[in-house]
Amino acid sequence: MRVDEAGLTNLRLLRGDAVDLLRECVPPGSLAAIRIFFPDPWPKRRHHKRRLVQPPFVALAASRLAPGGVLHLATDWAHYAAEMLAACVGEPLLENTSAADDGWTPRPAARPETKFERRAGLEGRDVRDLVFRRFPSPHTFTH
Repeated sequence: MRVDEAGLTNLRLLRGDAVDLLRECVPPGSLAAIRIFFPDPWPKRRHHKRRLVQPPFVALAASRLAPGGVLHLATDWAHYAAEMLAACVGEPLLENTSAADDGWTPRPAARPETKFERRAGLEGRDVRDLVFRRFPSPHTFTH
């Protein structure tokens, strides 16, 4: 209803599994950005395989980004954050935009604060942001 009220015509809402939607509904190289804030951390070790941000998903996401497109991730679970960083660093289509030695990006002011982020602060967990950019072409790397 808010989309209609605002008169937006450049927005599409899809309901379903993110992996299936990216694979089946989004053409390669068509997105300017993918933002995933506080995905389910599946904290129990036996459930880690259910986490969204893993190497196969990062490869799919990177393939759907246009050259120069951004993949922005945020989580408050330290172990998951490390896995996200490793998955993104391991994807040859992506480069980390962070200048920090640890690879994390300071919280961008444009990222909306979520209830998960507020809860993490109350519980003493640090929030980590990652911002990666799609290389201009698969064979162009900057150093």
